[in-house]
Amino acid sequence: MTRTNPTDAPALRGRIRDTAGQDHINTTPARRNRRTWALAVIATAIVVALIGWVATRWLGGTHSFDATRVRIAQVTRGDLVRDLSADGKVIAANSPTLYAIAAGTVHLSIVAGDKVTQGQALATIDSPELRSKLVQEESTLASFEAAANRAQLDAQIARANAQRALDQATVERTAAQRDLERYQRAFDGGAVPKNDLNRAQDMLKKADIGLTAAQRDFQLQNAGAGLDARNKQLQAQRQRAVVIEAKRQVNLLTLRAPFDGQVGQVQVPQGTQVIANGPVLSVVDLSKFEVEMKVPESFARDLGIGMPAQISANNATFPAEIAAVSPEVVNGEVTARVRFANGKQPPGLRQNQRLSVRIVMDTRKNVLMVERGPFLEQDGGNVAYVVDGSSAVRRPIHTGASSLSSVEITSGLNVGDRIVVSGTDQFDNAARVRISGN
Repeated sequence: MTRTNPTDAPALRGRIRDTAGQDHINTTPARRNRRTWALAVIATAIVVALIGWVATRWLGGTHSFDATRVRIAQVTRGDLVRDLSADGKVIAANSPTLYAIAAGTVHLSIVAGDKVTQGQALATIDSPELRSKLVQEESTLASFEAAANRAQLDAQIARANAQRALDQATVERTAAQRDLERYQRAFDGGAVPKNDLNRAQDMLKKADIGLTAAQRDFQLQNAGAGLDARNKQLQAQRQRAVVIEAKRQVNLLTLRAPFDGQVGQVQVPQGTQVIANGPVLSVVDLSKFEVEMKVPESFARDLGIGMPAQISANNATFPAEIAAVSPEVVNGEVTARVRFANGKQPPGLRQNQRLSVRIVMDTRKNVLMVERGPFLEQDGGNVAYVVDGSSAVRRPIHTGASSLSSVEITSGLNVGDRIVVSGTDQFDNAARVRISGN
């Protein structure tokens, strides 16, 4: 090992080079730190903005729905006309069906669609049974009428006999009275004995008794004869009513048009048998038509007989009124019949023809209203979703009268408010929802 002498250090220091010449000042790390800090600030701002945006979206609604899936309407102020418009079909107001009064063979004089006049014979039913019954009843009537006439004759004879007996008793009494007066004068003059006078007095009493009996017999005979004659007359009168009814039935074997009109449906072919009270044909009154329409159940309680209406036909409007409203609801609808007012109806109407009917039920002036929609039925008109920017807030409201197109708002909303009128069923009763794309 070689040991270095300290005295030789300067010499060695001159021969060995140090690193002082290789060192230099480096400023790059400081700039890099400032850039890193700036990027961190920018990233933090972005994160904060993202958090704010997410929070804004979260505060905007617990659920988000596409605006194309809902319908929004604005609350306005104006006149609410409660009307009802629907299509109806023309029906005959008077279209009776003629029935067979008895069983028999049908002989038709017309075909379906023929124009007929009142009283015109349309069909005849051959019923030998009914015609034979009429002949029998007429014979019975003749017998009863003869008996009634005989009873009246017997009553007259009885009255005549009673009257004769009464007259005879009256004469006998008068004669007895005269004999008594004569015997009384003779007795007073002493010409006759007392016994003759007493005999005359007895004869007068006998005559009085006979007169009284004759009077009573006359009254009884008169009353008895009258009762018997009246009884026979009542029997004849009863039989006369039977004959009249039989004649009426025989006359009804010929079916006649009850009015001027048109033959509708013929339900029995020519020459066939028809049962008693069976339908034969129908007649349509062409001068009286009505329009039958279907009305939603929600409007049924507002309809009333006599309510004015309008019927549109042949590019014209005709006044009308409600004639009848069905008392039952079928498939959510009630049937109403509307007739033309004042007997004025458009010419050329045909059964089952379609016409437009408008019924004006009420007009409310200067009210808040909004377009009618499913929200009215879903929550009973007590809740609405009010649109505020991109959110819809559930708000309690109150609704009033409604028409086919609008509904009255009584409280909870103001003019200019926008509410969701359809599609609220998908909100699931949330207090706030977000509507995207609005």
